[in-house]
Amino acid sequence: MKNNWTPIFYAILAAALYAISSPFSKLLLNRISPSMMAAFLYLGAGIGMGILRYIKGKIGKASKETPLTKKELPYTIAMVILDIIAPIFLMVGLSKTTAANASLLNNFEIVTTSLIALIVFKEAISKRLWIAISLVTLSSIILSFEDISSFSFSLGSVFVLLACISWGFENNCTRMMSHKDPTEIVIIKGLASGIGSFAIALAIGESLPSIAYVLFALLLGFVAYGLSIFFYVHAQRSLGAAKTSTYYAFAPFIGVALSLIIFKSNLSIAFIAALVIMIIGTYYASTDNN
Repeated sequence: MKNNWTPIFYAILAAALYAISSPFSKLLLNRISPSMMAAFLYLGAGIGMGILRYIKGKIGKASKETPLTKKELPYTIAMVILDIIAPIFLMVGLSKTTAANASLLNNFEIVTTSLIALIVFKEAISKRLWIAISLVTLSSIILSFEDISSFSFSLGSVFVLLACISWGFENNCTRMMSHKDPTEIVIIKGLASGIGSFAIALAIGESLPSIAYVLFALLLGFVAYGLSIFFYVHAQRSLGAAKTSTYYAFAPFIGVALSLIIFKSNLSIAFIAALVIMIIGTYYASTDNN
């Protein structure tokens, strides 16, 4: 029983850690530009996990995990590229929509991860999970309209959905490496993606924020990205990409709660309807036993 519940615990823990990303990133975006913010989040993940790995080695608890090889190189390259563009999409989306809306829309990642797992990697998807995917998609569509009566698209929501699609592909690439050292995976993801995002930020003329905000962003990246990805990879080993993403669906609801507390947002009828549909969809996904 313990072994059965351990990967589920890792998946939910990963979700809880990631949940703090949207509301606190929204706050930092007042002082840090979107691409620069994405860079510091991933650099924080890579640097933080690198320091942890160094400390563990010094005290004689070095990882005995299997390192990455040339066989995983295509997935590693794809993972890094997708991890460069996904957080940039998310930060741009966050700058143009509410943190609560962005948090809830993050559940669309379930849909993209599951469909890619089915079509590309041939993972099985049960009838119950199909129901969950349909409900999450419906909820995401509702959230993507600024005004339901006039059907005007919310640009911020579209960018968040683009981030979810990118992470859906990235989750499946990571799944193909999940039997390897998760710390090494996080360090590569963090440093390579962070440097890539930083180069893009400089190329488009974004300026460096003050050191205090940089440190806050790095710390947020270590917790919300570094530790979250570490536990997510562990969960994928036993659960697979599609199943892990369903448990990860708890993250948006934690993010929504934090966002409502921090920003004291007013809830629209459309948002409440989308939230109810998303909760039902998440229930179907998280209780799927196939």
